[in-house]
Amino acid sequence: MEILKVSSKSNPNKVAGAIAGAISKAGRVEIQAIGAGAVNQAVKAVAIAKRFMEEKGQDLYMVPGFIDVVIEGQNRTGISIKVYLMEGEESEG
Repeated sequence: MEILKVSSKSNPNKVAGAIAGAISKAGRVEIQAIGAGAVNQAVKAVAIAKRFMEEKGQDLYMVPGFIDVVIEGQNRTGISIKVYLMEGEESEG
């Protein structure tokens, strides 16, 4: 599964494009974010990607969870958002 790392400075429209591209190829993608600002940008990107995919008659769903990462020798907790293409259903909008 492709992993996209999002920061508080990430452009949600660009991340949404990356999400839509990864979903179109593999049907799933993981987004990782550490900190409130990064999580905010990641969730906005998922919402924008959902709109992109609805225009194609497809729908997305996401499964949030926690991740533990080491940054500069320190353990940090982040958020993992796994985004999947909903199979077998047309989007109702």
